[in-house]
This record gives sequence, C-alpha cells and structure tokens, in this order.
Amino acid sequence: MRYLKVTLLIGFGVMLLAGSLLTLGAFLRPDAALWSFLGHPAAPDRHFFTQWLAVTLLAFGLAWSTIDIQRLSLKIVVAGGALVEVVGLTWVANLHGAFFSPFAGILAIALSVGAAMAYANSEAGRRKRDLRLIFGERISRKTFYALVNSPDPFNFEGEFRETSVVVCEIFNHDDLMDHLPVSDYVAMTNLFLRHGGDFLVEKGGYLDECDGESLRVIFGAPLADSHHATAACHAALELAARLAELNRQCHARWQKTFDFRIGINSGEVVTAAYGSRRLGTFSVAGEPVEFARRLCSANTIYGSRILIGSGTFNLAAEAIEVRPIELIRGRDDRSREEIYELLTEKNGFSAEQLQRRDQFWKGVVYFREQRWDDALAHFYAAGAEEENDEPLEFYIRRVEQLRVGVPVLDWENARL
Repeated sequence: MRYLKVTLLIGFGVMLLAGSLLTLGAFLRPDAALWSFLGHPAAPDRHFFTQWLAVTLLAFGLAWSTIDIQRLSLKIVVAGGALVEVVGLTWVANLHGAFFSPFAGILAIALSVGAAMAYANSEAGRRKRDLRLIFGERISRKTFYALVNSPDPFNFEGEFRETSVVVCEIFNHDDLMDHLPVSDYVAMTNLFLRHGGDFLVEKGGYLDECDGESLRVIFGAPLADSHHATAACHAALELAARLAELNRQCHARWQKTFDFRIGINSGEVVTAAYGSRRLGTFSVAGEPVEFARRLCSANTIYGSRILIGSGTFNLAAEAIEVRPIELIRGRDDRSREEIYELLTEKNGFSAEQLQRRDQFWKGVVYFREQRWDDALAHFYAAGAEEENDEPLEFYIRRVEQLRVGVPVLDWENARL
C-alpha cells in the first residue's frame, strides 16, 4: 500500500505535467522537425488521445516498476525498453502514414524513472529492499507486507519486545541415522523441517532457526502481536496434529517416525539484527528463548508432547486447556514457576475428558502435599483404558516410589 500510494502520486504528477505540455503545444516545433525528417512536408496530424494514453501508461507503469524492482540494472533495462518502445511506435506509425510524437513519452519516462529512483533510494523507499534482505522467506507474505506498509520505522539495532518462542525438536536422530540410508535420513528430516517451518510461518511466526534437529519460531516479532501467546499455542496444537499425520506417511514409506516435542515460552526478549559481515540475521536473545528449548527437552522426561511456561499460560489461559506438570525453581532460586502441558484449545474437551483432566489436576495438588494415597486415587481416576497417557503414568510411578521410600530425584526443587 505504501508503494502503491507513491506510485499513484508520481504517476499522476508526471501524467499531468507531460500531458499538459503536450496539450499546450510545447512539442509543436520538435514534432514538425521530426515529421519533416521522416519525409513529410505538411504539418503532422497529432492524435491527442493516443498521445495521452501513452503518457499515462508510461507514467504509472515506470513509476511502479522502478520502485518495486530491487536491482538497479533491471530498472535501467526496463527504462531503456520503454524508450525503445516509444521510438519504435513512432517508426511503426510513420510506416502507416500516421504520426506519433515520442517527445511527451520520453519526458514521461525521464520524469517517472527519475522520481521513482529518488524515492527508491530514500529510507522509506529502501524499506522493502532492506526487509527482504533481512527476512527473506522466514516470514509469510502477509507479515512481510504488513512490515513494509507499517508507518513505524523498523529498529534493527535492538529493542525489547514481548514474544512467544516455539521450539520443535526431533529427539530420535540417533535411531533414524542408525537404521536409514543417509539419503533417506536427510529426506525424512527435510520433510519434517519443511512441513513444520512452512506451517508455522504461515501462521504468523518468524522462522528464527531451522537446522538438522529443530525449528525455532518467534510469535510477536518482527511484527508486534498482542496475542502472540495464543497464536503460538494454537499453532503448536495444529502443528502437532499435522506432524502426527506426517509420521503416518513416514512410517508407510520408511517404517520410521519422528519423536518430536514442542516447547513454548513467553517473555521479554531483545530483538535485533545479529551477526557479522559474513553471516547475520534478525533474531532474538534472552532467557525466554533458552527456557523454551529446555521446555521442549523436558517433554522427554514426562512423556508429554507440548509444554508451556507460566508466562505463556498467563497470557493465553482464556484460549487453551492445560494441566500442571511441574513446579520448578525460578531464576532467583526463591520463586517457583509452574510449567503446564498444553492439551487443546479452549472448550476442546468432551465432558469426560474435562473430568479426567480435573482429576489429574487434583492428583498433582495432593502429590505436592505429600498425600500419596489421595494423589494415587485421583491419578487412577484420571486414566482411560483406551488412551496411553505418559505424563499420568509418570506421576503414578513417582507416587508409588515415594510411598515405599525409594529415593527419587528431588522434583520439588527441580530446575529444568
């Protein structure tokens, strides 16, 4: 929209100036000289409609292409091509006994290209080129043009921003590498990365990292979003379902599946363009980023698929259903922070599922009060014969060990 407005402004200005000069007869003498040079003694019969149409098309077309095209060489080629077309049209018209004045068109070309290049070299005009250079295909088309059209200047030097970080990682690489040919292992891994990365980007995330083992996607940066936590949670739930379907396809083709886990954490990070002359990109830094990765890894302890931090839960509580997993020590060693298993979107449970979730929650409360019998009763009530609930089985094992005095990890003071 920003570039369209500038194009319209330049186009109308050039069209009115060149067209007015044409109408007022500013090109009568050069037209007569050209007509005489082409071998016609009488004054040329100028067709104003055709002249105005050509000036209008040149004014708007060259303004748009010069602003939108990124490479200077291509801009020159387009301008040169337009000039050749105007001169060629004069020659073709002459072959049919008609006259087409090239002078208004040449003026329109010069003015449109000059004004558009001046704007393209300004800070506002370079915005699209700079954003494309920094972000490439790491953001969706919708996000990219929202950044281009934003009235706010973009700060590459760094600023604090509230975001949600989604980390999705594969945890059975060794098994896949041991049992698959290298080409199949790479093809399978790229299938995971491509499907996961493309999906999260189209959901509004920024693809911060994409390597052989994991994806890291940021919601709320570079485009600010007050609902970043909710967007991240909903995207993660849908991603898990899509990757489960992808696993079925992988099993049919390679007899192997991904053990993927997802961690989500929200908080204040520093967004900036990081790197050196050789390698650099827009990224985020801060404790919330590292904690999202640790949450992702912690899924393998509890058997869960998606874990979220308390910051994410506090922001998205009205839009999601969760259950508590662990109370861990905060960074200051005095505070406690709850981590949750993300289960479904709000109102995504049946009445029976909601009741079982609540039984699990009560079991966790009794577990923390060291009321082992009450905790076990609620945990058993939370189970369903037809479902494999690994976090539930994990808690039952912990309670049974503690009841008989088997030493286990001091989970109350655990730090992920």
